[in-house]
Amino acid sequence: MQIEILADADAVAKKAATTIAADARAAVAARGRFVMAVSGGHTPWVMLRELANEEVPWANVHVFQVDERIAPAGDPDRNLTHLRASLLEHVPLPPEQIYAMPVEAPDLEAAAKQYAHTLEQIAGKPPVLDLAHLGLGPDGHTASLVPNDPVLKVTDADVGLTGIYMGRRRMTLTYPVLNRSRRILWLVAGAEKAPIFPRLKAADPTIPAGRISQTQALLLADKAAAGQ
Repeated sequence: MQIEILADADAVAKKAATTIAADARAAVAARGRFVMAVSGGHTPWVMLRELANEEVPWANVHVFQVDERIAPAGDPDRNLTHLRASLLEHVPLPPEQIYAMPVEAPDLEAAAKQYAHTLEQIAGKPPVLDLAHLGLGPDGHTASLVPNDPVLKVTDADVGLTGIYMGRRRMTLTYPVLNRSRRILWLVAGAEKAPIFPRLKAADPTIPAGRISQTQALLLADKAAAGQ
């Protein structure tokens, strides 16, 4: 895993935007499209807004969600609300090329399978993301792969459902599809991440984040998260 330590969260966001833009240009040149999956969080929303300052072939960009809370449309807990605000208000990305996790569906198991099918339609079978952006929780979770949840054991599906975590069930991409990604882009910012940061670096399999492939990973962290 390649690791870069930057001054603060804003520097992390800007470096991430530069990385995504370069990957997008390369993917479109090589394969005609760029498919990425984005997690939630303050630094990622800054990262997405920073993309407006980069040269990105937006007509050929497709954006999936890494995870989403089971909550009504427009709920402030929804990652989608912030994802749309961060991108669609700032860049010429076709709105239909943001693929929302169908967490409002009455049958969530069927909805998860449908989202996996959408992934296949855009990213191949099995789907291969050009880039998966991930964050790191103080408890070692990433995406909505949370400690002790049965979703950690899913190996035969690319989209899964969790139990209740911090008040909400979640829909999440699973290890199989995340680990097939051409690039894993970690954004880790804030002093509250410092205790868990070494365990991610060491690929500690006892935390969910430690089971993400590091072969193709770039970890961008600020000094606070890195304990410097």
